[in-house]
Amino acid sequence: MSSPDDLTGPKQQLFEKRQKVFPKAIDGPFRRFKWLVMAVTLTIYYVTPWLRWDRGPYAPDQAVLVDIANRRFYMFSIEIWPHEFYYVAGLLIMAGIGLFLVTSAVGRAWCGYACPQTVWTDLFQHVERAIEGDRNAQLRLEKAPWGLSKFAKRVTKHAIWLLIAVATGGAWIFYFADAPTLARQLWDLDAPYQAWFTIGLLTATTYILGGLMREQFCIYGCPWPRIQGAMLDEKSLMVTYKAWRGEPRTHGIKRAGPAVHQPDGELGAQAQYGLPSRVAITSDPDNNPRIVGDCIDCNNCVAVCPTGIDIRNGPQIGCITCGLCIDACDDIMEKIGRPKKLIGYSTVADELLAGNGKTPEPPLKRLFRPRTLIYFMIWGSIGLAMLFALGSRTRLDLSVRMERNPIWVQLSDGMVRNAYTINVRNMEARPRSVILSIQGLPGAAIWTDAEARRAAGATVTIPIGPDQTRKTRVYVAAPERSQQDFDFVIRATDGEGATDRESTVFEGPESDR
Repeated sequence: MSSPDDLTGPKQQLFEKRQKVFPKAIDGPFRRFKWLVMAVTLTIYYVTPWLRWDRGPYAPDQAVLVDIANRRFYMFSIEIWPHEFYYVAGLLIMAGIGLFLVTSAVGRAWCGYACPQTVWTDLFQHVERAIEGDRNAQLRLEKAPWGLSKFAKRVTKHAIWLLIAVATGGAWIFYFADAPTLARQLWDLDAPYQAWFTIGLLTATTYILGGLMREQFCIYGCPWPRIQGAMLDEKSLMVTYKAWRGEPRTHGIKRAGPAVHQPDGELGAQAQYGLPSRVAITSDPDNNPRIVGDCIDCNNCVAVCPTGIDIRNGPQIGCITCGLCIDACDDIMEKIGRPKKLIGYSTVADELLAGNGKTPEPPLKRLFRPRTLIYFMIWGSIGLAMLFALGSRTRLDLSVRMERNPIWVQLSDGMVRNAYTINVRNMEARPRSVILSIQGLPGAAIWTDAEARRAAGATVTIPIGPDQTRKTRVYVAAPERSQQDFDFVIRATDGEGATDRESTVFEGPESDR
């Protein structure tokens, strides 16, 4: 640094200007798999709110519904109540561990195929390609002066992007209300303001992130690449450029001259593992052969990359492991008559082996290793525990709160009365009646605040509506005694006969002495 102006002067640029990315269309196994994942994920997202599920006359018939007003979450035959939120927490934990498992096994496959940012960005790029043409046409249009044709193409593209963004926000709100009813309200412009606000918010975020920011969000805005980098090790499968096979590069197959493959065995070459197929070219006046790599520096791998990186520079945060560079490179290798998978899924450990002429481990063996197996066992254990809890949970719930003002009352017949607030939760989509009794308190009688003292008995019957919680004030009278623990017990009168119990305490005059 010759002067302070080197850091603070007017020519100093702290940020590089964005270089727009115009991915080239490519066909191949990974591209077709991305098409499949896109079709499946978008179908699930847009169709799921319209699926119906019969839960009887007392519950909504939408298959997947987050009913905030009634504090319920419905997913086909599963109904989650607020006090059962641990199931949702379990699903989130499983999702996190599932991402750990996928990342440690095959790198950022989630980012490359199933991440919403990737799916909608890919969809927007296909719309752009359909209107403006492939990569070269888009580059020409970008540099062309504004005219009627350019203006029409840009307006059409952004209009379709906005329609997709509106459909995205519109589909999301259908998960929180009955879809046909809300759709009718939207059509009649009579929907709640919360629905319009959510559609507007998601329209803006989808349009900005998927259409305008694109790879910028993946590289700079998303924290997940930084987290995933800590989960990878030398045995994780990643999209890798095999430098030991591709270097040194030539610049075009024609200038390289006739290619003569080295005999198998040299450098440990074995075709079934895609090991070196380095070639000898004769391009100098004396016809002396020169050994070069398979890479002809065609830049196809860069042209198809949705984030615009050069995979030949090694692992980098911009790589989302989508595999499109593999399709592009395989296409070129096939055209020039050299083995495929110059770019392919590999591990750092295998690259070291192959570079030294040794045979790498089979990919399946790399997948089934202690780290991935431990992740899978943790993930599976949580899933099995949740399934067991779902299968064994009772659809009847009891909670008890003792009234403290006053703690006890001495009745005229010498009995001592305590008051309790009973909450009985019916988690079935049908009305039920339950019988409330007490255990562990000899000589006690029970009645509700809707009954007279003379109606006291060993039990009381409480009717409860479908998917409702019934709050009831009950009184318990027992002979005078010191503090004693006992249980409230409820039992459903229907065929299932579900039960639940809650422990509490009975207070008397002797407790205060």
